[in-house]
Parts: sequence; C-alpha cells; structure tokens
Amino acid sequence: MSGLIGRKIGMTSIFDENGKNIPCTVIECGPCVVTQVRTKEVDGYEAIQLGFDDKTEKHTIKAELGHFKKAGTVAKKKVVEFKGFETEYKLGDIIAVDLFAEGEFVDVVGVSKGKGFQGVVKRHGFGGVGQSTHGQHNRLRAPGSVGASSYPSRVFKGMRMAGRMGGENVTVQNLRVLKVVAEKNLLLVKGAIPGHKNSYVIVQK
Repeated sequence: MSGLIGRKIGMTSIFDENGKNIPCTVIECGPCVVTQVRTKEVDGYEAIQLGFDDKTEKHTIKAELGHFKKAGTVAKKKVVEFKGFETEYKLGDIIAVDLFAEGEFVDVVGVSKGKGFQGVVKRHGFGGVGQSTHGQHNRLRAPGSVGASSYPSRVFKGMRMAGRMGGENVTVQNLRVLKVVAEKNLLLVKGAIPGHKNSYVIVQK
C-alpha cells in the first residue's frame, strides 16, 4: 500500500456542509524524501523507502549518514518502506501530502499509548469477583479463579491476566480524509488514531 509518514498533532472538529460537527485528527503528513528504491533485480521485491523528520548529523551514525547522502538529503528520524506506488520515483524525490485527496479513505498505523501495568478490569473489562456481592468485601477488582486443581495443574497460555497494557502497533482502517492543507502539509482525517501527540504515524492509501 502506498502512503506517507506523518506526525500526530492532535484532535479538533470541523463543520461539514450540513452544519454537522465532525471530530477529526490533524496529522502533519510529509513531505517525505525517497531515501532508497528497492528493485526486483537487486532486492527481490519492489518498494520505495521514505524518510521523514530531519535529525542532526551529531546524532546520526556514519552508516546512516552515507545512506542518506546517496539520496542527497539530510539524515531522517523515521524511515519506512512502502509498496504499491503508481508513479515511479527516484532517489531524492519528495512526496507531499497532496498524494491524498479529500473524500478518499485511508488506514492509519500508530503505536498506542502505553498504560503501564494494569489489572484485569481495565485491561480486559472484567467485572470483578462476584460483582461486589456474596461477601467479597475487598476483592472487587480481582480476577477470580484461573484454573483447575489436579488437572491441568497449570495455567493455560493466553489466560487473560493483569500485565503491561498499550504500547502496541494499532491500525485504524477506513478513515475518511476530510481536508488536505497542502501549504502546511496537514491532513485532517475523521475520528481518532492511536498514539500520543507528536508520535509518528503511517498513513496508507
């Protein structure tokens, strides 16, 4: 899928032509630089690598500096490969937010907010032991029984328990593009997308 790398700015809302208030997310999308072109002859598949968001030479390793120098650009913080571009691009080409058009649908990939170590009520939606009745005076948010006794004498893999929550790759599909502000590289998509403010996201067509 073709697409661009972006940064989540935050959420706002706009009014449509019927006066309805629509919640939307603002994404700073591109401009992205083509930093590598994958070909079937050399790599076994076709794709292009895009770089987004400049970083200083001081914080870049020598191997990366050489890689970006070939493309004639400064070092980039975020690099992602995309397939399925209809146009052929060369090293150093710049792809802007006008790749997208108002009204079309996109998929957005991001890393969800990390919630730390959470219990089963927050993490899996448990109701607590006995639904706060039957004498459960201090175990309202406990997971309850997790297994049998002599058999299987263990806890099955995948048992829903307390643990680290969030910080995972999440894809939200079929978000409608409400507005494209080309001069400011902004993309407004309907609804919410994963990640905290200023986190990197991948917008796919």
